[in-house]
Amino acid sequence: QVRLEESGGRLVQTGGSLRLSCTVSGGTFGNYAMAWFRQAPGKERLFVAGVSSSGGKKDYADFVQGRFNISTDSGKNAVHLQMSSLKPEDTAVYYCASTRPSSIFKIYYASSSYERWGQGTQVTVSS
Repeated sequence: QVRLEESGGRLVQTGGSLRLSCTVSGGTFGNYAMAWFRQAPGKERLFVAGVSSSGGKKDYADFVQGRFNISTDSGKNAVHLQMSSLKPEDTAVYYCASTRPSSIFKIYYASSSYERWGQGTQVTVSS
């Protein structure tokens, strides 16, 4: 059974940087499309960034475009989210998600499309 485990969340100041990591176990890493979502208190879970199972296609939500970068490390079965120029509105619990895609080039944007989720890691950006 596939398991996802996030790490790296912490308190950071506005304008700072942070790298989140998600380690995948129990499955073949290259078989999954991966994504990061985030959820602020009282709000819906939102797509942040996604990568296709091939690793060749990536996409980002408009509100993080140019500030965040998603990358994969197949040797470590991990997906990372490098975040920079952080803002207080980036404060949320960040979740890693995986799904078996219909195409190696496909990115999924809806949370309902994902089969497995990590437990989440808290990112707090202080003003």
